[in-house]
Amino acid sequence: MNTAALKLCSLALALAATLGIAQAQDAYPSKAVTMVVPFPPGGVADVVGRPVAEAMARHLNQPVVVVNRAGAGGGIGMAQVAKAAPDGYNVLMALSSIVVLPEADKILGRAPMFELSQLIPIARMTADPTVLVVRADSPWKTYAEFIAHAKANPGQITFGSSGNYGTMHVPMEQLKASTGSYMLHVPYTGAGPAILGMLSGQVDAVATGPASAVGQIKAGKLRALAHWGEGRLALLPDVPSFRELGVPISYSQWSGIFVPAGTPPAVVNKLREAARVAAQDPKTVQVMTTAGTSFQFQDAAEFDKFVRDDARAMAAVVQKIGKVN
Repeated sequence: MNTAALKLCSLALALAATLGIAQAQDAYPSKAVTMVVPFPPGGVADVVGRPVAEAMARHLNQPVVVVNRAGAGGGIGMAQVAKAAPDGYNVLMALSSIVVLPEADKILGRAPMFELSQLIPIARMTADPTVLVVRADSPWKTYAEFIAHAKANPGQITFGSSGNYGTMHVPMEQLKASTGSYMLHVPYTGAGPAILGMLSGQVDAVATGPASAVGQIKAGKLRALAHWGEGRLALLPDVPSFRELGVPISYSQWSGIFVPAGTPPAVVNKLREAARVAAQDPKTVQVMTTAGTSFQFQDAAEFDKFVRDDARAMAAVVQKIGKVN
């Protein structure tokens, strides 16, 4: 075969490969999509992920199967998606701990389980301030009573979390640092197990997103003492913010969808549109409202900036917290 023929053959093969990739992207999705929730059932990521997955599936005309992959404060599931094939068939429903864990690994002197650069933000779905919750039969009726006991009895009050440096741990470390108090940290595998631990008397308090606790609050089993947001919450209008109480701390537990870096733009765009449709779907909006949260949607570009800004802010918080057990 002469040189001209070889060039023509190579060009034909390249064109065929390009057309094949384009057709594959146009056909996406041609099978079920897996949505990894890196926490056990019952937590915010799961509460948001399941109705969102159902709405996205209706738009994509393929199942979106939720898989709970808990461990390491969410790091195991996040790392799984960060290292997955960039084909759009593995998506992640993450919480705000995704911007904390890589920095925490560095503080602890170990290689990060994943880096943010390994993931592409698709959409933010929710953003709720964390709420300080205790059992309804606890001796603390107000935040003032709670923190007075913590200061007078260092280490006696225990609090549960979804894991070291997770979205339930960081705000409590903020509270401890701002008030000069000491409370004992008890990590669980997720918000659901931590709240069950509190209900059963294993721990005294948790800091969690409203969606994880509002049902138990309304049922009279839990009491909310304060929250890490601004002003009053529509869902819990009688609960003051920490800033209102003179404690200068704030924390937002947000949820968002990510895919592995390198995912083709056409696939990313289809997932962006599916996420947008889910956030506007009346049935899904109602499910979320009943669960105690609401959509605060951001599309990819706005969400990407939000993630980068939050990562910088949380890096400073983690460095201030330092090493924890």
